[in-house]
Amino acid sequence: MGSVGAKEIPVLLNADGRRIDGRRLDELRQLSITAGPLNQADGSAFVEWGANKVMAAVYGPREVHPRHLQENNKAIVQCRYNMAAFSVDERKRPGLDRRSQEISKVIAEAFESVIFVEEFPRTSIDVYIEVLQANAGTRCAGVVAASVALADAGIPMVDLLPSVAVGKIGGAIALDLKKEEDNFGEADLPMAMVPQSGRLVLLQMEGHMNREELSQALELGVSGCRQIHEKMKAALRERYAPSSANPSEAAA
Repeated sequence: MGSVGAKEIPVLLNADGRRIDGRRLDELRQLSITAGPLNQADGSAFVEWGANKVMAAVYGPREVHPRHLQENNKAIVQCRYNMAAFSVDERKRPGLDRRSQEISKVIAEAFESVIFVEEFPRTSIDVYIEVLQANAGTRCAGVVAASVALADAGIPMVDLLPSVAVGKIGGAIALDLKKEEDNFGEADLPMAMVPQSGRLVLLQMEGHMNREELSQALELGVSGCRQIHEKMKAALRERYAPSSANPSEAAA
């Protein structure tokens, strides 16, 4: 028996191969994306993904601060990923910890590879990602929110950048882990992909997979990214679709 107070490990897969929330192994959590909820940002997006709630805001291209970071031949992409102190069950210390700094850097590098940065020399494109409620997969939700916010700001990109995590739970490869699966599973593989070319611009792994499992995980992740990509495009279409409130104006 475990020690007093030890957390009981939940059964992550039932006899029918269903997960603790009833999903199949290849099924995403419920995902809702709203483009442009903030009026004072150049671009913004709000993502509700399972129990995650993530807001992203984009400012720029604008003057670089601090000035010594300025690049003469391209824009720089600066990202600040932060989890609010109230976003998790056990209150975290406010401000950027080492994990947040690492994720901020990884996300900035991912977007720098898809934004046409050479069109905006000596400027900065600033991306702010705020996790308001967390339930595993927050960096992926942050990438999705930031990508829609960049498009909302009119920043030219190769494509939108969908992102999802694939993991290993109970010996099986599963798409889009929730908190219990992330905590008690054997591996977690967040990724972000350019759908047009299939190019991976973000790939990290915690835990262990063999070669066959990794191949299966990548295939499942690509499929998940393509589903998310459609939802991202739908959110932007909804924001910018011509209003039907004035039919005569639309017909003119």
